[in-house]
Amino acid sequence: MGPVPLFPFLSVTWFTLLVAVVAAEDVTGDGYTWPQWKVPLVRNRRTVTLSSPGFTAEPQGELNGTCGIECQSHLPDPSMHDLEEFLAYETVYENGTRTQTFVSVQGDNGVDVWSAGKVSSSSRSRRKREVYGTDTRFTIADKQFSSKYPFSTSVKISTGCSGILVSPKHVLTAAHCIHDGRDYLNGAQKLRVGVLKEKSRRGKGGRGKRGRGKGKRRKGGEEEEEKEEKDRGKERKGGKRKKSRSRRSVETEKLSFRWTRVKLTQIPKGWFKGGASDSVAADYDYAVLELKKPQKVMHMDLGVVPSIKNLPAGRIHFSGFDDDRSGNLVYRFCSVTEESKDLLYQHCDAKHGSSGSGVYIRLKEPGKKKWKRRIIGVFSGHQWVNVNVDGAQQDYNVAVRITPLKYAQICYWVHGDSGECRKA
Repeated sequence: MGPVPLFPFLSVTWFTLLVAVVAAEDVTGDGYTWPQWKVPLVRNRRTVTLSSPGFTAEPQGELNGTCGIECQSHLPDPSMHDLEEFLAYETVYENGTRTQTFVSVQGDNGVDVWSAGKVSSSSRSRRKREVYGTDTRFTIADKQFSSKYPFSTSVKISTGCSGILVSPKHVLTAAHCIHDGRDYLNGAQKLRVGVLKEKSRRGKGGRGKRGRGKGKRRKGGEEEEEKEEKDRGKERKGGKRKKSRSRRSVETEKLSFRWTRVKLTQIPKGWFKGGASDSVAADYDYAVLELKKPQKVMHMDLGVVPSIKNLPAGRIHFSGFDDDRSGNLVYRFCSVTEESKDLLYQHCDAKHGSSGSGVYIRLKEPGKKKWKRRIIGVFSGHQWVNVNVDGAQQDYNVAVRITPLKYAQICYWVHGDSGECRKA
């Protein structure tokens, strides 16, 4: 089934979007199942205390000079020592203290992650653009979608990025959303994560379900209550017909961000500039945030695939909070143009704010008829990529792919037990 026409600026009905999502995720044939990987162990070797970070960095635009496919083909394979340097990580706690943890990698497939297959690099140049041709993004404004899986797994980061829930208490996002490669962003000191949740509904007599007879309300609750009182006043003046229309309008606007403080953040040292190698920084543009309170919504599991381009249409999907559609969740899908062992190059339409979104696909569970979505990458954003050793650059929207080693590290951060992370 081919892609369906998209009309992102019109109001999208449940059925229209359902057809689009199913068409985008349609994979025919029985052979397209999640591969089973033996994941190497990433074990903590030593942890040292560091001085508190300065939190002085400013948010970045696009990244320049990322070593692309042709560029990477001229680099030697990283040694085990290099891999352990890249996978060492910093942890920053809510109180501002910081540690660095050194790791050891154990497992026969720890170095040779996989061969992604032969990939070609286009020599055609492009001007900078985050929307390529017709804008094919869907704005998910209807609560029937944005509060339901898989869209409900998307979260907003207080520094302006997006992320995705990988457990009730853990969010996967891009490292550059909280760190510029040298220091933490000035907004990362009191980092928060926003989850879209439905506001309290009106009960009989015009009262909400929550808070009846209780004096405590969340910050901003008074403003929400005043707005509802005004809406009810307009309904009474406008008669039955106006009341019905107003009630439908309120029903579609009952989602708001519920913010939760971040307990700690973890970033691989491979992201840090001036570390083992500047050229691989983009390959490690991911981070995990642990929340102070678990969220009562579904999360999405991690997955590993050897090659996206070998799948029908090579499509990926992700949802985030693009800046140009403030407060709304934005969904898109597209085909991967190029891929390397660590990065996915594509022209998915995206704007600032979508960085950190979880990139996912849907495949069959091994030995079952059930289909399952899993996160196979983190959307990093617009980047100028070095396509050859002469420094020629081409622009892409780039995602960091989950490799077995990255899976092992992220899984350990989430579970705290490497025994939970032996298979992907």
